[in-house]
Amino acid sequence: MPVHSREKKESNHEEMEVDFPEQDGSSTDEEDTVSSSVSEDGDSSEMDDEDCERRRMECLDEMTTLEKQFTDLKEQLYKERLSQVDIKLQEVMAGCAQEYLEPLANLQENMQIRTKVAGIYRELCLESVKNKYECEIQAACQHWESEKLLLFDTVQSELEEKIRRLEEDRHSIDITSELWNDGLHSRKNKKKDPFCPVKKKKPLTDVSCHFTVHVSLTTLSRPYIVYMLQDLDILEDWTAIRKAMASLGPHRVKVDVPAVKPDRHPHVARFEDGRLFYDNQWYCRGQAICINRKDEYPASAIITAINNDEVWFKRLDGTKSKLYISQLQKGKYTIKHS
Repeated sequence: MPVHSREKKESNHEEMEVDFPEQDGSSTDEEDTVSSSVSEDGDSSEMDDEDCERRRMECLDEMTTLEKQFTDLKEQLYKERLSQVDIKLQEVMAGCAQEYLEPLANLQENMQIRTKVAGIYRELCLESVKNKYECEIQAACQHWESEKLLLFDTVQSELEEKIRRLEEDRHSIDITSELWNDGLHSRKNKKKDPFCPVKKKKPLTDVSCHFTVHVSLTTLSRPYIVYMLQDLDILEDWTAIRKAMASLGPHRVKVDVPAVKPDRHPHVARFEDGRLFYDNQWYCRGQAICINRKDEYPASAIITAINNDEVWFKRLDGTKSKLYISQLQKGKYTIKHS
């Protein structure tokens, strides 16, 4: 080995150094010693080079062997991991892998919970829609009832007004059966004796364009009317004459017409400055009231809006309705603070 050769070389040098002072003899011995040491040094260097080359080749072979073993182990590890991944994939495809079953169970549990919540929410939505539908139906029925009552009151008031006017007309017209009989009798006489001389008459009043009332210059016991119209037209014209005579002044003959007192509402109700004045009390938006009606149980409500003709209120069950101010004036409904 190189180490031994170096040690040997060093030992040879020491021997040479030690033996040099003793060789004080002849020069031939010195030359022999030098030549022998040179030959030994050449042999040791040749042995060191061969040993190094041999050791280098051994190291290269060993490194090649290790690299081959490492490559084989790496390939084997890759194949084992690939086989494990294939097995896991087959288990997942078959649905039996634990990595797949646990998240799947969590997802199924979440799905069941969300399905249950969605069912409950659906039932609540259906119930809410049903309640809203019932409220709309109830509000529509109440609106229809109120509109029907308002229409009935309107028609009734119009009919009462027409009846009142007809009563006034009936009292302002004073036509007796005797007058009608005289008129018919005079018309018959005129038809029977058309050549009877009749004196010219002076017209009294020209109120209608259909006929003219004349006053005979001759002495007559009763009024004498000349007409050639239908009875209905005569009645209308006679009514117009009586009205004109009644409106001419105090020098004319007035017709006794019974005074018709205007209908006065039993309750005072009006809209003023966004509030309702009813029976000496003020009502405004947001106040709680008690609504009374004949033959019905009193109901509590809250005023939501007030306008010129109606009062909107909200019942305790959430339904909205309205009252007309005319209904409050006529006493069909009564309200008070609750």
